[in-house]
Order: sequence, then structure tokens, then C-alpha cells
Amino acid sequence: MARRRSFGDISYGIVIGGLALLALVIIVTPVVVVLLMSFGEGQSLKFPPTGFTFRWYAELFDASQSRQIHRAAGNSLEVAALSTLFGAVLGAMGALGLARSRSRMARAADSFFLSPLVLPGIAFGLAALMYFTLVGLRPSLGLIIAGHMIVTVPFIVRTTAASLSQLDPALNDSSQSLGASWFYTLRRVTLPLIAPGIAAGAFLAFMSSIDNVPVSLFLSTARTDMLPIRMWGMMESSLDVRIAAISGVLIAAAFLLMLFMEWTVGLTRRMRE
Repeated sequence: MARRRSFGDISYGIVIGGLALLALVIIVTPVVVVLLMSFGEGQSLKFPPTGFTFRWYAELFDASQSRQIHRAAGNSLEVAALSTLFGAVLGAMGALGLARSRSRMARAADSFFLSPLVLPGIAFGLAALMYFTLVGLRPSLGLIIAGHMIVTVPFIVRTTAASLSQLDPALNDSSQSLGASWFYTLRRVTLPLIAPGIAAGAFLAFMSSIDNVPVSLFLSTARTDMLPIRMWGMMESSLDVRIAAISGVLIAAAFLLMLFMEWTVGLTRRMRE
């Protein structure tokens, strides 16, 4: 029996390890491919690349040759930063309100907050465009920020709610019993304890906003060109190798930010909660 159990454990470990390795290969291979292509000497995207050069990164950071890319990247960073900032405030307030109530209305509101993650992105982008048009608003950077905020708030609500679920209610009760107001308790007790959860959700929201295509596609104009839309246009027109260089910069930035968030707030643990 012991031998059978040991053999079963070994077989299980081999199968799970093999599946994990296969999943890792599937996830990592495209990243490696695009990084290799960004250093190729060819004039268009192709794999395997020929030669090795930093030419495309030099052209990417050259303002005279990549002015439109820089403008699109600036718009994307502005939208991501502002939508994350406003979303963090709204998401934290929503999570705090939901945590204080166990009623059916609160559960319905929780589902409502998470609905943008369930809806197809392309359907939400079209719906947002039709709604803003009906109320007389034209596509602009402000509308893109509002659209991105709606899509990214669920990340902040979820991680903040997870942090609140682990918060000992006795801490708030003790603070209030000592004469502290609810606002003082919120500012000095609750928010510092759930700040890592808010930060983890804000990071996920920021990264989701940077590469959001559906909302940007429907709400952007020529003046509010976004980086994903600019990259898509370059892919359709010329297969410019700078697209791979942009991807390389985004991959490196995301990796460094992820390491920073893991070191500061324990991103992996917050996502598991």
C-alpha cells in the first residue's frame, strides 16, 4: 500500500510539474520571441531575427523619428495614472461601504462593481461610446479616463475588500471606544492597514489601463491617440520593428514594477487573498 501511494504521489507530481512547465512555456515563449525580434537587424518584423542591433530602441527613443509614438505613450500614461488615481479613491470607498453591510443590496452592489470584468471589452467600449454620444459628449481624453476607470475599479475593489476581510474589527472598536471619531479611525487605523491592498489593486488597474484596447479604440480620436492603437496601426501598415522595441520596453517596465510591488506590498499574496 505504501509503495502504491508513493508511486501515485510521484506520478501526480510528474503530471502537475509537466503541466506547469507546459503552461510556463506557453506564457513565456511569446515574450522571448518579441524580445528577440526587437534586436533584429531586419527592416520588418520577422522571426528568427538576423543579426543583433540596438537600432530600433535608439529610433524609438529619438523624438524626431518617433514623435507620434511618444505622444501616444504620453496619452496612455496620463490616462492610466489619472484613471488609477480616481479609481483607487472610488474603489476604496466602495469596498469600505460594502464591508460594513451584509445585506442583499450590498451583495448586489458587489456584483455590480465587478460586472466590467465579466462584460466583453468590445461590447463595453461600444456601449460607452453610444452612451456618451447620447448625452452629448464627444470622444476626448477625459472620456477615455472615465471609461478606463470603470473597467479598472473592480481590481481595486477586490484587493481592498480582501484586505478588509482580514482586518480585525476589534481595532476599530478599540479606537472608537477611546474617543476617536469615525474619520480619525478611518485615517489612522483602517486606511494604513488596508493600504497594501489598495496599492496592489492600483498596480493591477494601472497595467490594465496601459494596454486597454476596446475602450481606447471607441473613445479615442486623432488628438487622443493611445499607445495600443498606435501599435496596432503600425502593425497593419508597415510591420515596423519599433513595435517589438515598444513591447520590450513595456515588458521590462512591467517586470520592474511587479518586482517593486512584490517587495513593498507583497503583490502575489494580495492576489491570492
